[in-house]
Amino acid sequence: MKPVQRPSGASTFILIGLGVIIALLGLALAAGGIRLVSLGGSWYFLIGGLAMAISGLLIALRKPAGAWLFAAFLVATAIWAVADSGLVFWPLFSRLFMFSAIGVAVALVYPLLARSAGREAGRGAYGIAGVLAVLVAIAAGNMFVAHPSVAPTGKGPGLTPVDPAHAQKDWAHYGNTEGGSRFAALDQINRSNVDKLKVAWTYHTGDVALSDGNGAEDQLTPLQVGDKVFICTPHNNLIALDADTGKELWKNEINAQSKVWQRCRGMAYFDATRQIAQPTQPNSSPIIAASVPAGANCQRRLLTNTIDARLIAVDADTGEFCQGFGNNGQVDLKAGLGDVPDSYYQLSSAPLMAGTTVVVGGRVADNVQTDMPGGVIRGFDVITGAMRWAFDPGNPDDKQAPADGKTYVRSTPNSWAPMSYDPAMNTVFLPMGSSSTDIYGVERTKLDHTYGASILAVDATTGAEKWVYQTVHNDLWDFDLPMQPSLVDFPVADGKSVPAVVIGTKAGQIYVLDRATGKPLTEVKDVPVKPGNIPDEPYSPTQPRSVGMPQIGAQTLTESDMWGATPYDQLLCRIDFKKMRYDGLYTAPGTDLSLSFPGSLGGMNWGSLSTDPVHGFIFVNDMRLGLWIQMIPSANKGAAAGGGEALNTGMGAVPLKGTPYAVNKNRFLSVAGIPCQAPPFGTLTAIDLKTRQVAWQVPVGTVEDTGPLGIRMHLPIPIGLPTLGGTLSTQGGLVFIAGTQDFYLRAYDSSNGEEIWKARLPVGSQGGPMTYVSPKTGKQFIVITAGGARQSTDRGDYVMAYALPDQP
Repeated sequence: MKPVQRPSGASTFILIGLGVIIALLGLALAAGGIRLVSLGGSWYFLIGGLAMAISGLLIALRKPAGAWLFAAFLVATAIWAVADSGLVFWPLFSRLFMFSAIGVAVALVYPLLARSAGREAGRGAYGIAGVLAVLVAIAAGNMFVAHPSVAPTGKGPGLTPVDPAHAQKDWAHYGNTEGGSRFAALDQINRSNVDKLKVAWTYHTGDVALSDGNGAEDQLTPLQVGDKVFICTPHNNLIALDADTGKELWKNEINAQSKVWQRCRGMAYFDATRQIAQPTQPNSSPIIAASVPAGANCQRRLLTNTIDARLIAVDADTGEFCQGFGNNGQVDLKAGLGDVPDSYYQLSSAPLMAGTTVVVGGRVADNVQTDMPGGVIRGFDVITGAMRWAFDPGNPDDKQAPADGKTYVRSTPNSWAPMSYDPAMNTVFLPMGSSSTDIYGVERTKLDHTYGASILAVDATTGAEKWVYQTVHNDLWDFDLPMQPSLVDFPVADGKSVPAVVIGTKAGQIYVLDRATGKPLTEVKDVPVKPGNIPDEPYSPTQPRSVGMPQIGAQTLTESDMWGATPYDQLLCRIDFKKMRYDGLYTAPGTDLSLSFPGSLGGMNWGSLSTDPVHGFIFVNDMRLGLWIQMIPSANKGAAAGGGEALNTGMGAVPLKGTPYAVNKNRFLSVAGIPCQAPPFGTLTAIDLKTRQVAWQVPVGTVEDTGPLGIRMHLPIPIGLPTLGGTLSTQGGLVFIAGTQDFYLRAYDSSNGEEIWKARLPVGSQGGPMTYVSPKTGKQFIVITAGGARQSTDRGDYVMAYALPDQP
């Protein structure tokens, strides 16, 4: 019998080195496990860490038992992983990938361990190493495959050819229609040929929004009317481009200035030469006639809000300011607001063209101080700029401007997001926010409680309230209504439909309301919720949940939902989770550390829904970012927050001037800067309005241009990242989106959520895709602006159009 060959010095070094590494990793796991167990968490990490540590020690001592113990640990980990998270790819990957890769190394050195013990090892260890290596390789390959969180049901939208009589002629409103459909009845570009799209033209605006963390971003959805495409820039410069070539036709450099919130999401368009159709629904007020004097400019006019609080009208044909509108084409929107420090009041969403009334809201900075400008909504004559009415949420019966020396009621709920209009009812639908200190409600009035976090319907001609429906009672989470309401015909029993308002919320809820009455058309439950510990806070004992529609990314998290790229950052997230108070969706802030999920960023945000009215679907994109929050008792002698995004809606400590508290909050991220809950962190979802079920849900976005600790991974791993920006649905069976953290415009098959085309952008985009057919050439274009993604330092000033190549 041949003597067993003892391992060489190099082999001994390998065994000791590997053993020490495994032992140290095990000790780290066990140390974290002790902390987790002390918080009432899982025992796995403590027990598993000890097993790893002992295994590593035995391997370092060149004992074969160390390999066997590691094998037992790996098998037990696999069993625990499935029991803890189910057969879901990303949770299993987090729990098993790293340890399986170590298992390959352990299996490969097992023959060395056997020889150290004086035994001859067979080839079985290499076979096990091979099997594990294959499994690791399969897992690594599956990182590059999209894993739908809701697999396609096969019941997505079909294809219905466009009826030429109903084909889209112009994209003349922010959401394409006054009712925010974001749907184009065009199918020249469709599922079968979208992969052939090429860049048709590129334009540079010359206005690069440079962010210092305070929201300098391009978030535009352009307009198109006839042979012109209209764009606005983050500093509200207005530009007209040739729809076929992208050539600049005119430019009006407004150059509005603000320290924060530099953006222009959209514009409004009005053609005074077109006949105005009066409302057709009973009891609707008439639309006031409007005409431009002969010889005056601005027969067709473009209107925009500005970040320095102006309403501006220019000639859509020449770009010149509209004479006769306000003061040289401009209206001061700070009038009647009282003291308005810079950056505390701005307008970033598009004005709404409602008949002949231009309706504007306004963004009031959050969580700065108790004394802030009011959230008044106003309607202006589109020709003269004269104010027709004001809806003051603190004084809703008085539709007039305040008398000299007076102001609109201060610190009331505001409407910062895009609005919608139903011309048949002459009704404006307003998404409402909260009063100025979003997370402290002690000083709120009865009217604050009425209009905060609600959908408000008002008469477009008079501003009179028609109805109001609230989605959060005494909102303490900054769950303001963030998007343009979508007006749809909602299918009900017996093949009938009801004119409805559909809106998504930051809380992941989707509400469907009767357009005439504001009453829910799907079930909404008031569920019991727990209070926080802030004295005198009028906590609501219940909060609404829209259970009759799918809830997007609003699940109640558990410790098992915690995630990380490795078991170690997952463990730290579990510890952080267990340290916080968390009662589900409506966990009230208090002086202890609490978790809000989804947080004030969403859920859904201003990008809005897109619709498919032909087949009865809506498409929803979201982000899933939890926030931890803590109210800190304070004498509040510090200055108010500066009104910037980095403070009042973003992250960090903010003195809520005028209250007994400051607040500290931040995103619930791992040490690697990754959201602590399991992926996806952003999705695109198709919802069938007939069945009220999800037809498919897929992750959107990769880590190609971002990654742990902010380091770009340059890997197209479709984990699904937070989305910020709108979608576009077309009758060609496509859904377009660009509002991702990587630099792409994508097209998805609306029937199943499959990504079937993408184009690399020079920088990221938060813009809304739009489409039109040129009246000159008959060619369909897809247009997107790209100024930079939210978490990227890369900035640009691009407007890009895509089209199919010309046929030979």
